[in-house]
Amino acid sequence: MIMNEVDFHVFDTLFREAFLKCFGHPMVESLTETESRLMYARIFDDTGLVIGWKSIKNYSVFVSSPGTAKPENPSVATLDTLSRYVMGAPYTTEPDRKKEARHFPYWYEYKAKWMLKRGAPAGDEPERTKWRFALGCVLVAIAVVAVLIVGTVGVRGGEGFTERFGNVAGDSLRSRGWWVKNPDSKYWNRRGETPGCLTLFTLRGDNWPIPANRPEVSNLLMHRIGCDCWTAEVHLEGFIPSQNWQQAGILLMEDSGFSGKSMRLSIAFNDYNGVYPRSGTVLLQGIASRGTREDKPEEFAHIVILQTDSLRSHPDLYQVLAHSAIRIEKQGDLFRILYADGIAETTSFKEVVRYSFNFQPRFVGLFALRGYVDSSAAIPARFTRFELDCCKLR
Repeated sequence: MIMNEVDFHVFDTLFREAFLKCFGHPMVESLTETESRLMYARIFDDTGLVIGWKSIKNYSVFVSSPGTAKPENPSVATLDTLSRYVMGAPYTTEPDRKKEARHFPYWYEYKAKWMLKRGAPAGDEPERTKWRFALGCVLVAIAVVAVLIVGTVGVRGGEGFTERFGNVAGDSLRSRGWWVKNPDSKYWNRRGETPGCLTLFTLRGDNWPIPANRPEVSNLLMHRIGCDCWTAEVHLEGFIPSQNWQQAGILLMEDSGFSGKSMRLSIAFNDYNGVYPRSGTVLLQGIASRGTREDKPEEFAHIVILQTDSLRSHPDLYQVLAHSAIRIEKQGDLFRILYADGIAETTSFKEVVRYSFNFQPRFVGLFALRGYVDSSAAIPARFTRFELDCCKLR
């Protein structure tokens, strides 16, 4: 792409906005190598797309000294990535963008908004610029309509939101800020088989940081957390694990991979205790990890919900898991964990543990897994609701 005068001014504003979002202060000079690498990492974490750190450094030189610096001509894909970063677009990957957004809508939407703020293009602008301006206006209108439509499925307010999974089509989930990590096409395609639920399956994999296996969770549905103080709540319908280590719940992460700190809350099954056999239990388990392979995770919650011996004698006890819910309240380093179960959806929450952990999660994931076990079955975990409420620290 060869930038005309309008494109340069739009790019200048866009790059400066991206800098401000990344570093928290206006750009006054070009970036150092360290700063460029940091900006590269943050753009990748937020968008799932890559702009090389050397390119970022060169762009900063060009923007800060346009009269003397070597001219730069960023590709439309790069401009779209910067626009996605600035506008807080849903996470994606390069293959997904090529498949579903190869027209680079975020760049043209950003450009259209820039031009609307400063008036329409002059009469002697090239026809291509006029056409792009008109297209951008149309895309803005489409985006507004899409937001209104999305409001009928998942209600969002401020930085918090409520998700009831009325529509689990891929584009609908993305429009509400969700994206799937490590999709397994066979089981991911079954996510909508129960109306009004997101159905995941306990597939092989884990985020447990052990040397023998690479951390991987299939069909991990992720969403960004936009605040530091919050309450998160997830509801499951009829999830009854019965084999090791079938489980489903919430995964909190410092980054969008598995390299940083994490916290996992799940309803799980366990009948393994080293070399000694033990009665099977359905439990609420909490695991915290500092993210390095050298450190062992910490199990900070192990709350027995049901014993399989009791279930054999009293099968009606299975109804305790008809409606399960986990709530996590975070204020500073304190995490308060609550649990609710019962035949009715309105069963009250009860506090089960408080845990202090120096951890600022930026992403939340909904998951089902069975660890690195081949003998356990892939059973469904039906998520009926997820809610995130932001609060103010006192």
